[in-house]
Amino acid sequence: MSTDTGKSTHFLNVDLDIYSASSLEPLVAALGERVHSLYVGRPRRAYEAHLEIAMASRYPKGPDATIKKFAALINSLPKPARKLWDTAKRRDFNIGLQAAMQPHALEFALAPETLRAAASLNARIVITVYAPMVEPETAS
Repeated sequence: MSTDTGKSTHFLNVDLDIYSASSLEPLVAALGERVHSLYVGRPRRAYEAHLEIAMASRYPKGPDATIKKFAALINSLPKPARKLWDTAKRRDFNIGLQAAMQPHALEFALAPETLRAAASLNARIVITVYAPMVEPETAS
């Protein structure tokens, strides 16, 4: 297999991953069309919701802007939906990065106000790095 070196390491998106003992459907409904639901349900013992900002999947602007947008949406939730957020077992802003062979190193820094926004919501910052894309070798 040969590695695809034509692509560079880059930011993909931020997913909001929420885990709770209670159904998260009312919280997702309160967020409305401003988010895109990747999954909402109960696959095992806990309820889960995995969300993206509605336009971020097509036009990601970076982790800072996306996390701040999520934070603004959460801070504007009505009380019943906000209670679901506050009582969730885990709240993750999951930053997705696609790795490639170039550049050798690349930094993605978060601004202090982004970290404060996540901390004020009792949310974690998680980073998921996806392995470089690999193309199969072609016979010559």
